Amino acid sequence: MKRNGNWIFVLVCLLSFFSLTTFMPPQALAANAKFEFNKMGDMSDFDPNNPVIPTGDTIKIAIVASFSGPAAIVGQIYYISVLWAAHDINKRGGLLVDGKKKLVQIIKADHMSKPDQCKKVCERMILQEKVHVLWGTDGSNLQKIINDVANKYKVISQNAASLSDELQDATNFSRYAFMSSFSTEQIGRGIAYYYGQIRKKEKKFYILCQDYMFGHAMADGFKHGLKEYYPDAQIVGEDYHKLFLTDFAPFLTKIKASGAEVVYTGDWIPDAANLLKQARQMGINLPFAHTFLDEPNFLHEVGVDGTKGLVQLSQYGAELPTFKTPDQIKYYKTWNNLWKNKWKAPFNTRLFEHGVGNIGSYTEQTYWLLSVIERAGSVDPEKIIKVWEGDSYQYTTGKVMKMRACDHKAIQDLHVFEYVPPEQQKVSFNIPPNYWFKGTSNPGPTFTIPAAKVLPLMDQKLDRCKGKSPSGD
Repeated sequence: MKRNGNWIFVLVCLLSFFSLTTFMPPQALAANAKFEFNKMGDMSDFDPNNPVIPTGDTIKIAIVASFSGPAAIVGQIYYISVLWAAHDINKRGGLLVDGKKKLVQIIKADHMSKPDQCKKVCERMILQEKVHVLWGTDGSNLQKIINDVANKYKVISQNAASLSDELQDATNFSRYAFMSSFSTEQIGRGIAYYYGQIRKKEKKFYILCQDYMFGHAMADGFKHGLKEYYPDAQIVGEDYHKLFLTDFAPFLTKIKASGAEVVYTGDWIPDAANLLKQARQMGINLPFAHTFLDEPNFLHEVGVDGTKGLVQLSQYGAELPTFKTPDQIKYYKTWNNLWKNKWKAPFNTRLFEHGVGNIGSYTEQTYWLLSVIERAGSVDPEKIIKVWEGDSYQYTTGKVMKMRACDHKAIQDLHVFEYVPPEQQKVSFNIPPNYWFKGTSNPGPTFTIPAAKVLPLMDQKLDRCKGKSPSGD
């Protein structure tokens, strides 16, 4: 009897262990690797205006993005983010791969926001420049092209910025493509979770998104989330507009008449800026629930009152306060001091002042990639895949990312920021001057959306995922 009791005890312990590991949020787990502050290079000479780009036998990463056209600023955001991580690694002496220390070379690849150009520049990067990684991009339709080209030539594709879930579904999955960003389904469900399970006030929502696969996926994610976490909520209107629209009046007029309490949008700049500015000009002061209405230059144009109450779901958040350790403060100030004293246009505007938010996320995702390459000890894509599948990595913020092995999607906690006036931002910005910006509302109160509540969508039609739990186990 005593022997049977011992077996029951062991069985209970094992079941408890598997239950905990299955549903435990990523940051509660030890990461395979993390950003090591004590190894950070001397960044005093980092200057995106005059970058030091190594050549020769290097680890080559092509940033495939819009470096021209109406969304050219997006390419600049990606460039400084990836360049920062590469410069840091180079100042440490590079990475030991394939038996030799190699520096990291960053190459701009301008897709001009055009599909045909995207395919052409990706092939040139692989066939002529011999890059090891394609890093993208603004536009899920363009990321799909990047992934297709990478798959054809068996090159790693890191998707750090395109958010459509279908990029990794059964139809589009490629072993060579890794989605290290969050996804539309996670964003939509995360914002719905915030309104339904945390805030519990507004119930009427209007969806306004860009009219392509990303915008529709953003809307679908939000509708799925409301059904799951906020069934009493009501969608009072739903519209889609073409990219790079300059006149939002017809849509805003409909929103005004709809009785909406919140506008949900996935718009990114320049649409994000034009949408918010025109809404306030038309006297529409509704809160926007968003991911990309955070570009500080246009937020300053709208002002403190016009930006108060915005709600942002971010993949760069962390538990408050933001700065918890001397290392984190030093890391932040290294970037901020260079911005203040060294960088010139276009990198001297408020957009680049803090090195956090989306810029912070793109930087950390690049550090993750480089850590994977270092641990693979090679630029051989098969060796990189072997390390990255199921890998976990801890950011400078303490946040832990996990790469779901079966479909190459990142599992992570997400965070919702409530935008408040400067004098209330100290709950988030807990070092002098105790505000992010003085001329606009910005993140204050912050709420965690646990990873288990916003697991990325898994396509069970993908053979690799059949029989897997949502966490990929």
